[in-house]
Amino acid sequence: MNRRILVTGGSRGIGAAISRAFADLGDAVAVHCSSSREAAQAVVASLPGKGHLVVQADLRDAEQVRAMVDGAAVALGGIDVLVNNAGVFFSHPIEEATYEEWQAAWADTLGVNLVGAANATWCAVRHMPRDGSARIVNVGSRGAFRGEPDSPAYGASKAAIAAFGQSLAKSLGGSGIAVSTVAPGFVETEMAGEHLEGELGDATRAQSPFNRVATPEEIAAAVVWLASPEAQWASGAILDLNGASYLRM
Repeated sequence: MNRRILVTGGSRGIGAAISRAFADLGDAVAVHCSSSREAAQAVVASLPGKGHLVVQADLRDAEQVRAMVDGAAVALGGIDVLVNNAGVFFSHPIEEATYEEWQAAWADTLGVNLVGAANATWCAVRHMPRDGSARIVNVGSRGAFRGEPDSPAYGASKAAIAAFGQSLAKSLGGSGIAVSTVAPGFVETEMAGEHLEGELGDATRAQSPFNRVATPEEIAAAVVWLASPEAQWASGAILDLNGASYLRM
């Protein structure tokens, strides 16, 4: 399709799968990483087509975010699609975490998952066309709706990113930019880690009547559709991708 795509957190897991899915369509992809530059370079090297690149920034740093997005836009010649995928997850149960651990978990989680995404979006919008083709897709979580007792900052950040997406769907629709959010449950990635091992893994998979968790490619397919020309009317939508493991009205 020859669009210009920026995927945050594109060096592994869901982000890498999203990058590959867009590249398979003929799009040029800027793969963002925070510290895993070698992994991001490996993803870029594996992508079909031309024009792909690695961009790097700590999303907690507003100026690094601006430089990263502007650099991607210069290299790509603009940005048609932004995928806010980057995220961090820290365990910090309120009755177990020290006050210092509690503060750090909130600062780092919101800094990446919410404020970093918001800043990347502000910067990317300045480089997007106003002809109805631009898309922003946020990667949220089932945890926004069911709660995350061991990681309340993560649940709160993902609830906020869903509300953020709906707010922007309203404010950017007049400029022809559609904004939507996917809300996955567990996905077979490194971030899921210990949740997919042993008895805990069995219990995690049993949350879904399909008795499995999602693959990164399944999440990527939904993101690609929401970014497609046919999906403008999905602007403001939050798409649950959890295999019926958590149902909400």
